[in-house]
Amino acid sequence: MRTHTGEKPHACYLCDYRASQLAYLKRHMRTHTGEKPYACDSCDYKSSFASSLRVHMCTHTGEKPHACDLCDYRAIQIAGLKAHKLTHTGEKPYVCNVCSNAYTTSKSLKEHFRRHTGEKPYACDACDYRSVRLDSLKEHKKRAHTGEKPYTCDICQHTCTTSESLQVHYLTHSGTADAYTCDVCGYKCMDAGALQAHMKNHMEEKPYVCDICSYACTSSYTLKSHKLTHIGEKPYSCDICDFRCSQPGNLQIHMRRHTGEKPYACDICSYTCTTSGSLQVHFLTHSGQKSYVCDNCSYACTSSYKLKSHKLIHTGEKPYVCDLCGYSTPLSSILQNHKRIHTGEKPHACDSCDYKSSTLGNLKSHKLTHTGEKPYVCGICSCAYATSKSLKEHFLRHTGEKPYACDSCDYKSFRPDSLKEHKKRVHTGEKRYVCNICPNAYTTSKSLKVHMPHSHRREALRV
Repeated sequence: MRTHTGEKPHACYLCDYRASQLAYLKRHMRTHTGEKPYACDSCDYKSSFASSLRVHMCTHTGEKPHACDLCDYRAIQIAGLKAHKLTHTGEKPYVCNVCSNAYTTSKSLKEHFRRHTGEKPYACDACDYRSVRLDSLKEHKKRAHTGEKPYTCDICQHTCTTSESLQVHYLTHSGTADAYTCDVCGYKCMDAGALQAHMKNHMEEKPYVCDICSYACTSSYTLKSHKLTHIGEKPYSCDICDFRCSQPGNLQIHMRRHTGEKPYACDICSYTCTTSGSLQVHFLTHSGQKSYVCDNCSYACTSSYKLKSHKLIHTGEKPYVCDLCGYSTPLSSILQNHKRIHTGEKPHACDSCDYKSSTLGNLKSHKLTHTGEKPYVCGICSCAYATSKSLKEHFLRHTGEKPYACDSCDYKSFRPDSLKEHKKRVHTGEKRYVCNICPNAYTTSKSLKVHMPHSHRREALRV
């Protein structure tokens, strides 16, 4: 009768739990004592409840007794089947009272609510990692501590740590890798979750704010990854080179540098790239659209990353410092290239000659010397250049802008190397260009070239 009246006379003295029967209360008390009297005879699993053990045993037998009458889905538990059926009706009865997000199960709502409270009850026993969800903890242990990748693609032998990652990987073979498209900017991705995360980039609201700097973002996961940049933690490492990063997705993209894989292709020209984001930025070179504009000068570009890097020119901030010589730069990628000066590493080789370069950009520019191609054309005077950098420097001569200023005098220049040359010539007095006929020395190669025909004309004629 108590099921009809709702009466629950048996109360737990440790929490607010109440039960209609004493047996239910005794079973509940095991959650406080940690007692697990029901043990699996096939593995080390133990449970506080006989029903939980019965459900667990299905993982060994493969039995899924609860079947959906609308599709082929089967579940181990009746609760799993009930939650699945809501995917057919679209019903989400469990609503968050903080942000109004709705879910099909009370478990999902409970896990979501922890993102508001910050509670992470599932802790790794090998490191400081904590998680909102138990399956996230299990995945962390596989990825970070065991390195186990039990899910293998039967087409290309690619291995993954989770079945979900394998399902996403299969899309690359089926030709539906870009099945989900953003209707705002055209961004394409492999799964609905990634698209949902991307859509937050179009929201003006960025509720997750870094407590160390002013960075703000749309998801707690992105904020967590950002915070790793402050502590310097990079748990994901490449097994081919010394590259390390804070996110597994960045490592996956990096690996394409070694494999040469460029799955994203432009349908207007022959351009291919490693990420869908790079392809979206490339498309803007065809449309001429530059949506990101500097609020300090007239500079405009095709991506927020380029604009952020450009703004450091105005602030003078150079957070990335070389630990060998003290060189500092606004970008981590520039620091990585700089360090190759010390190591002598030149990983990028030309396939037409013996040329090698420390940066991929220099290699691309070099290859144009074989083809003679100059794809970057000035819209004012039709001068053509092999690199966008050369065109940019040329264009400054039309605008008159001289962004490179000497910090010792009023000298300004179109090019950074001209500024460096100025500092050596005027302020340091260094003269490294020495005449091989007389002791005269000069600060620039140009001055030496002028000196030779004027001072040593007779010597030149004798030769």
